[in-house]
Amino acid sequence: MTHDNVLEIRNASVSFEMDRGTATVLNGVDLDVGREEIVGIVGESGSGKSMLASAMLDAVEEPGELAGEVTYYPRDGDPVDVLSLSEEGLRTLRWEEIAMVFQGAMSSFNPTMKIGGHFRETLEAHDYDVGVGMDRARDLLSDLYLDPERVLSAHPHELSGGMSQRALIALSLVLEPDVLVMDEPTAALDLLMQRSILALLSDIQEKHDLSVVFITHDLPLVAGLADRLAVLYAFEIVERGPAGSVLRDASHPYTRALLSAVPNLDAPLDSMRAIDGSAPDPVHTPAGCSYAPRCPLSTEECLNVDPDPRSVGENHTARCHHWEDAAEAVPFALADDAAESSDAPGSSGSTDAATDGGPGVGR
Repeated sequence: MTHDNVLEIRNASVSFEMDRGTATVLNGVDLDVGREEIVGIVGESGSGKSMLASAMLDAVEEPGELAGEVTYYPRDGDPVDVLSLSEEGLRTLRWEEIAMVFQGAMSSFNPTMKIGGHFRETLEAHDYDVGVGMDRARDLLSDLYLDPERVLSAHPHELSGGMSQRALIALSLVLEPDVLVMDEPTAALDLLMQRSILALLSDIQEKHDLSVVFITHDLPLVAGLADRLAVLYAFEIVERGPAGSVLRDASHPYTRALLSAVPNLDAPLDSMRAIDGSAPDPVHTPAGCSYAPRCPLSTEECLNVDPDPRSVGENHTARCHHWEDAAEAVPFALADDAAESSDAPGSSGSTDAATDGGPGVGR
């Protein structure tokens, strides 16, 4: 029987021992990734997003210590306890079962090697039939509106940023993984290319039956792609739920502050509000709610008692003592296109914009 979730994370924590104490950079995170689902992980820089991505693949670098449980459920076979795998088991899991796309494609490619060489090297390293694999590479590049022969014969510096990022997505999928983890994959691109790649990703996800974890600081951008959203603050998930519900009815003051801080062409400039204060030091996190020092709703209870997740809607929770007052305390104006796209995951843009210019790039 196929499990409903492809990935389950329970009580995942990452800590680093430092001269001034223990830094906790991921704190007791639980997360489910449904089969063929897109989950958006959102938070500002330093919130623990990338550390969560590394935890999913047991790729936390030393001296970091990862604790908790990460379970991968293949389509066929027994569940896999990721954190107990050997080095060889992890090598197989990464790329073949769970692949990752990092921010900044140019730093992911060897500048002295042609793009085709990266595909062949990956296939050979995992004992895949290179001929079959290269045919799949060409199909994937075509699906991403790239000219396969032009891209495969090019060096990384000969491709634009958008082309490089799409080539990296194709490379991550060449071994036919079940899960694709994307860590800020569009952060270095302009807004038009970001939306184009998200639209293409939605098509790829559906065609190849992928489960996707999309990590970003831009909540409205991913809302049109994701089925569900999880908002990270200070190394914990503070709100989660269906994308449309989180976007329209955000119930944690931090989530609402994120939405208020995002530029919105449909709202007056003075409606934007920066989030006052700064995230807590990972060595000295607050005893109560981690957002309390920055929150307009903060009370003595917030400072001393860490709130449990509260049900704020159907399959929608927020860790806030005063979530019912958040809408009044932290208003935000939602762009019309963001509101519409949140009702239809994957509808964030048109693939026509993804052709990137230049001969032979579009179909």
